[in-house]
Amino acid sequence: MRTTLFAAVVAGALSIPSSFASAADASPHPFTGNVGVVSNYVFRGISQSAGKPALQGGFDYAHSSGFYAGTWASNVSWVSDNYWSATNAASNSLEIDVYGGYKGSISSDLGFDVGLVTYNYPGSNLTVGGTFLKPDTTEIYGALSWKWLTAKYSRSTTALFGWGQTSGALNKTNGSGYLEINGAFDLGNGWGINAHIGDQKIKGNGPASYTDYKLGVSKDAGYGVFGLAVTGSSSNGSCTGNAPTNAAVDVYCWGSVTGSGKSAYDAGKSAVVLSFSKAF
Repeated sequence: MRTTLFAAVVAGALSIPSSFASAADASPHPFTGNVGVVSNYVFRGISQSAGKPALQGGFDYAHSSGFYAGTWASNVSWVSDNYWSATNAASNSLEIDVYGGYKGSISSDLGFDVGLVTYNYPGSNLTVGGTFLKPDTTEIYGALSWKWLTAKYSRSTTALFGWGQTSGALNKTNGSGYLEINGAFDLGNGWGINAHIGDQKIKGNGPASYTDYKLGVSKDAGYGVFGLAVTGSSSNGSCTGNAPTNAAVDVYCWGSVTGSGKSAYDAGKSAVVLSFSKAF
């Protein structure tokens, strides 16, 4: 995700597994699980794993009434990569999400989903001269779905993934919003295509705000689902190996300070992501 930001969920922040709804129809108290691996963990167009593979998985509970809850986790590197100074390194390498909400239908084709999600990064999250806020984040969200199309809005109730406002590093970015539109098309025989576009607004920090996109194809092989997607964002900039000289472009250039012992990585650049997931 992410801080000075970010992590596209599991597509886009977090995506409830597609097996969730069907399981809810089968039992009044269903539990489901999911596990997967991706070649690059991209959340809202920003790499959370610096272009490296990630192992992911979670558990969900869905009641027939529409209430649900769950947890999901993945390895990440952006928190430690973002604290560039070697003497102020952060030890975090794990993201744990906890969420809950309520989903239902307005008509046969129109549905809704409202809830809350927390993104947690356990470990040592040290600050550099008081510049960075804690990356743990809470968001509330609401979504409307019509057939194959879903529109969703998420709003932070805490500082968003450690971002501060440009007018003062310790001015929290509560109230930041992410608007996204997602489409999923069933082509038959286990094949599907999906498309996503999102717009991240970070309150009081225009240089860190951006738009992102994703276009992918999936194949359900029976024993699991394979995926191939292309992602990108307007935050794509150039990493020179030194501190970013253009904050409006290079705010997602992780590990870019000379002497940090880390190679600069443009977390917002376009990427091709391979994935495999299995629900159980």
